[in-house]
Amino acid sequence: MPNAADFSNRKSYLSASFFAININHNILEDSAKADAKAMHHHAPTYASTLLALTVLAASCTYGGEEAFSYVVSRATYENVVTVDGVVEPIRSTTLHCPNTEGTVVFLVEDGTFVKEGDVVCIIEAQGLQSEYDRLTLDLENAKAHLSKVKADLNLQYTLLEAQVNNNEADMKIAQLDSLQLAYATPTQRKIKTLELQKVAIEKAKYDKKLRALSVIQQSEIKMNEQSIKRIENRLQSSRKLLESLTLKAPQKGLALRPDYRVTGTSKLQAGDIVWNNMPLVIIPELNQMKVKIMASEADYKYISVDDSVCYTFDAMPDHVAWGKILSKKPVGQQIKMGSKVKLFEVEASIDSTTKLPEPGFTANCRITLRQVKDTIVIPQIAIFEEDLKKFVYVRQRDGGYEMRQIQTSLTSLKAAVVAAGLQANDVISLVKPTPSKVKRKELLPDSTAAR
Repeated sequence: MPNAADFSNRKSYLSASFFAININHNILEDSAKADAKAMHHHAPTYASTLLALTVLAASCTYGGEEAFSYVVSRATYENVVTVDGVVEPIRSTTLHCPNTEGTVVFLVEDGTFVKEGDVVCIIEAQGLQSEYDRLTLDLENAKAHLSKVKADLNLQYTLLEAQVNNNEADMKIAQLDSLQLAYATPTQRKIKTLELQKVAIEKAKYDKKLRALSVIQQSEIKMNEQSIKRIENRLQSSRKLLESLTLKAPQKGLALRPDYRVTGTSKLQAGDIVWNNMPLVIIPELNQMKVKIMASEADYKYISVDDSVCYTFDAMPDHVAWGKILSKKPVGQQIKMGSKVKLFEVEASIDSTTKLPEPGFTANCRITLRQVKDTIVIPQIAIFEEDLKKFVYVRQRDGGYEMRQIQTSLTSLKAAVVAAGLQANDVISLVKPTPSKVKRKELLPDSTAAR
């Protein structure tokens, strides 16, 4: 009857078997060509290999380390990160909210194809409409007031002209009377002379008053006209602002709704409050696309600018695209208010594709962090550490194992590149053999191990 140690060892072998299956599958996947279309066609091969390994592991019994072995070969080492992204246009026309605050009462459906001049958004701003109505009334009142001022001034001018005309008549009468001064007494002559002087003084006063009244009229009329001009300018600006609340497509294309700034998690909807310069509708140019990736902090730190990317698309399973990382934003964004988890924006190009994806498509991004061709690659599970040195167990012809020191260069969570200690066709164990089967131990020369 097996004891507790036997059960523990069996559990260890079983755990290693499933881990080995996963590693073998990942090695196959990592060494596949970067061409995602070819990878898509080879998917049945991967599935068959995994199924065969699963059957093999299920048929293994305790003590069969041979079943958990890996044949060393030269292959392509790839360290990749797989993340999701969203296809976006490189260039687009964004329609923004005018310089006011209002409520969206109409918004074109997301993904609608629009023609130039089509109404895509209507904003209602009660305060702006009230101001426009008030300015319209102010303009009417100002024009009516100007008409009244002109009428009053014309009346004053007419009355003053009548007084001037009367004064001129009195002067002519006085001049006719002055012809009789030769026959008048000295007193009468003096009286007539004073009357002529009085009439002349009155004439001068009326002339001066008439000139002053003309200047006053022109000044008052000009002041009222300037007031009307100011109201008209304000009314024109208010009218333009009201007209700008109805947004029309400047070009034909696909109209997209932007994310709503208030929530940050949903698209802009009718009924939402908007304000100055907030994006309302985006009309992308559909001839060039890019991919926006929101990477976790764990993935972000490994991604570098110019890393190559291979894309597949859920909406276009038969098509692939290729590009590279263009930029990384250094500041992360909270996934929600108050959260400590942040996502970092990474922008990637689409340089070539079998079919150009549409904006909004989800892109499965396979980012190659590092690639080395024709090198010795082994799974991480085959590497064991002892005294800060790395070892593998190489199977010998007699069925035993040699504990051999190796030196690794590039490593990932799945695999490692062996710089020294292994050759192609060596067979290594994926589980630690029992001590009785380890026949010898081989160390690297000091010069090699020190590198």
